[in-house]
Amino acid sequence: MIKQARRLNSVEEYYFSRKLAEVRSLMAQGKPVINIGIGSPDLAPSDEVLQALTSAVYDDNAHQYQSYQGLPELRKAASGFYKRFFQVDLDPDKEILPLMGSKEGIMHVSMAFLDPGDEVLIPNPGYPTYTSVTRLVEAVPVYYDLKEENNWLPDLEALEKKDLSKVKLMWLSYPHMPTGAKAAKADFKRLVDFARKHEILLVNDNPYSFVLNQEPMSILEVAGAEEIALELNSLSKSFNMAGWRVGFLMGNAGFLSAVLKVKSNMDSGMFYGIQKGAVKALELSSQWYADLNRIYKNRRELVFEIADSLGCTYNRDTVGMFVWARIPEGSQNSEAFADEILYGKNIFITPGTVFGSNGEGYVRFSLCVSEHALQEALRRCTKKNMAI
Repeated sequence: MIKQARRLNSVEEYYFSRKLAEVRSLMAQGKPVINIGIGSPDLAPSDEVLQALTSAVYDDNAHQYQSYQGLPELRKAASGFYKRFFQVDLDPDKEILPLMGSKEGIMHVSMAFLDPGDEVLIPNPGYPTYTSVTRLVEAVPVYYDLKEENNWLPDLEALEKKDLSKVKLMWLSYPHMPTGAKAAKADFKRLVDFARKHEILLVNDNPYSFVLNQEPMSILEVAGAEEIALELNSLSKSFNMAGWRVGFLMGNAGFLSAVLKVKSNMDSGMFYGIQKGAVKALELSSQWYADLNRIYKNRRELVFEIADSLGCTYNRDTVGMFVWARIPEGSQNSEAFADEILYGKNIFITPGTVFGSNGEGYVRFSLCVSEHALQEALRRCTKKNMAI
């Protein structure tokens, strides 16, 4: 009998993979479930982006293998994007590495820098993939607390009291997923100083900067960050291109060279047409973000009303495409509350415990849902004991 690798004993099937199967089963039974749990943009990319993609498929080399480092014009577009919005100068030939989505980058960075037994600082709550990838490469997750009373920012004084001698890597995600908390430049400066002091590679996962956020920021803006920090970014959220799988790793050329050793053995380059579409996306004017955020702002107001009707509380001063809310006092726990809403009102929301133990007592609502669907969800939440 063929046994699976031992490393799989340390990871579970992704929560959304399991839960969405349950949701599909309910829908197959005729239940009109509204999914307000998943952060998959439902809007289309820009027409200019789609036109760039479709016209590119007729280019002479469109269907050949592509460079592991992406098209030069894609790297230049990413460099221009970071210069325009973050005032960060990046060498397009050495300091930008296109990826097939930033999720791929989490694995590649981990494989490039972590040996079995190395420790990794992971936010709690935070993106579950940081933990699963850490375990898959046989490194050790070490969770650091993020709490509402500290605006979901790391407590560096508490971290300084820990034994950090085995820590090799620290994951960040600001604007934060799932809470929508923002980090100020001073926060990034403290994190960079902390990482330099302890010789820890700092990686900020930054896909939400332009969603309902008036002050997009990169950790690479901080002096000294180039010595110790990398940043992941993605076109999934800000450009409605989640299924295209386009991301980037930015920063120190030496670090990127190490990651490229992994990446070049894992894929054969990104499809040419997708790269050409991505170039166009990165060149869009600020009007694109303004129009997109107008839609998300309207949706967020409806989600606030839904949360109110469910007795949840939340911070209005957050960014990104989610609303993170505390469940009503007296509720059993986050998962039970989410299931109560799913089976009682046919609305799927995400329990905060998906993102770590500090997510207990919270749920997450997604803004990737049409206003029509949100209005129907609100109707269900405000009408008592209705039969759906």
